[in-house]
Amino acid sequence: MDDDRNVTYITLNGYVDVEKYRYFYFVIIFTIYILIIFCNSFIVCLIVIHQSLHEPMYIFIAALLVNSVLYSTVIYPKLLIDFLSEKQIISHPVCHFQYFIFYSLGGSEFLLLSAMAYDRYVCICKPLRYPTIMTKTTICVFLVLAWLVPASQVAGSAILSSKRKVCHFTLEGIFCNNSVHKLHCVSSRGLSMYGVIILLNIVFFPMFYIVFTYIKILIISYRSSREVRTKAAQTCLPHLLVLVNFSLLCTYDIIILRLESDIPKTARLIMTLQVVLYHPLFNPIIYGLKMKEISKHLKRLFCRVK
Repeated sequence: MDDDRNVTYITLNGYVDVEKYRYFYFVIIFTIYILIIFCNSFIVCLIVIHQSLHEPMYIFIAALLVNSVLYSTVIYPKLLIDFLSEKQIISHPVCHFQYFIFYSLGGSEFLLLSAMAYDRYVCICKPLRYPTIMTKTTICVFLVLAWLVPASQVAGSAILSSKRKVCHFTLEGIFCNNSVHKLHCVSSRGLSMYGVIILLNIVFFPMFYIVFTYIKILIISYRSSREVRTKAAQTCLPHLLVLVNFSLLCTYDIIILRLESDIPKTARLIMTLQVVLYHPLFNPIIYGLKMKEISKHLKRLFCRVK
């Protein structure tokens, strides 16, 4: 507690040998952050520039990549500051703000993938009605809801958590995630139940919907012509790879929280870094290589450069 300014500071205790490897950590994280910004922004610019990519599927991909950049920006600048600081601390209000943004954008990822699944379902299973269903208004509504719904729900959890009395001032992590609840003097069953409801609404229900939708697409594609099967594979596979990747990383986040005291500090740091390292870089690579139209424009661009 800082008595002069009456601000509570939380010590981030998840770092390993910062004094010894601080510049190594800094260079690695800074390089990855620049790559994340460049790769995601490059694909987004490609989609914006080329008129042929102004379709619902590519608009959702662009939104997903923008979400990845925002998701990384919540974590990486603070990591870079901490690596160069003598003490790895964060104020209590900022900690809850990071918690709010981190889980809001994580929920948005699942809802954007749900919107993509619906778009693919309409395109493949109801091709004649696709232009009338996937209008600009529909796309805008999906995008607004994808960011607004998780933010409104996680905001309640963040506000309730920030109002509770804090007795512990050390967080076993490198950024503020669900571990902030362990700082409270007394655990709240109501807050835990609210967290479960949020988890169901912005993670499990969208994930079940995505899986159900793609199973239906698979069944209909199997009964259709070879051309339909090829189209379904080309457009759905990248989305499924992104879903599986992000779901595994979310599972990591839950495992870290549940097994916090049972795993070594170094292993916990590595697992935590995986949550924020792989996915933001994985998205542009998958969509750049696996989406035929984006890949075509990338090849043309590189040929011009050569």
